[in-house]
Amino acid sequence: MAAITTFLFLMIVILILLVSCVRIVPQAQALVVERLGAYLGTWSVGIHFLVPFVDRVAKRVVLKEQVVDFAPQPVITKDNVTMRIDTVVFFQITDPKLFAYGVENPIMAIENLTATTLRNIIGDLELDQTLTSRETINTKMRASLDVATDPWGIKVNRVELKNIIPPAAIQDAMEKQMKAERERREAILRAEGEKKSTILVAEGKKESAILDAEADKQAAILHAEAEKEKRIKEAEGQAEAILKVQKANADGIRFLKEAGADAAVLQLKSLEAFAAAADGKSTKIIIPSDIQGIAGLVKSMAEIGTSKD
Repeated sequence: MAAITTFLFLMIVILILLVSCVRIVPQAQALVVERLGAYLGTWSVGIHFLVPFVDRVAKRVVLKEQVVDFAPQPVITKDNVTMRIDTVVFFQITDPKLFAYGVENPIMAIENLTATTLRNIIGDLELDQTLTSRETINTKMRASLDVATDPWGIKVNRVELKNIIPPAAIQDAMEKQMKAERERREAILRAEGEKKSTILVAEGKKESAILDAEADKQAAILHAEAEKEKRIKEAEGQAEAILKVQKANADGIRFLKEAGADAAVLQLKSLEAFAAAADGKSTKIIIPSDIQGIAGLVKSMAEIGTSKD
């Protein structure tokens, strides 16, 4: 009975040892394995078996990209301004063996390397350049860190400056400068708006004056043309009236001739035509001598007629 119990105990111990020697490596991870203290190999995804009491897993390595946010570091610019800058580093382990044996504490090493690299870069820049050259600083730091961490089996993908914190006095000065700049831009915009408004008003008045002058000119032209047409119509009417009067006189004389009237009657009619032509408006009329004789004859006949009565 004791022998059976001992056998079962041994079987359980052996089973536990066998289970403990099985290693399953998940995706995006790797195991650095040592045998008797020496590097044996790197196990990737899958199932693996350790030799009991001989092999051991020295380090489990995550192959996914990792992000480390480092605390703000004090740096001094070229113009002796002290500020604090915190950085964010994106890195990925590419060689588990180098990562396991290259440096004792990789994260601390990256942090210190980031701080020293940042101080070297910022030391060559002035305050204004530091505030406006984030992309340049990020590129230089990534290149420097990538070269420095390559022996550790680490690839630095990106480096970002998270915050740049200048001293309080510098911040106050910058805020006042920004406020003054905004006020200056506002004044310039207001002046430009007033200038444009004045120009537009002047142009509007000019165009209005031009239009008024054109309208007056057109009105004067139309008035002159109307006056001209009026005078032409009046002259044509007068000419037509005179023509009709002369035609009527000519028709009367022709009728008298056709009726057999003598020269005295014709001269009398001519006298009447002269009288009608004068129309009481002429102050002096020159009458031929023969017509004057006829006029005297007519006066004598009128006097004879009056005496008979």
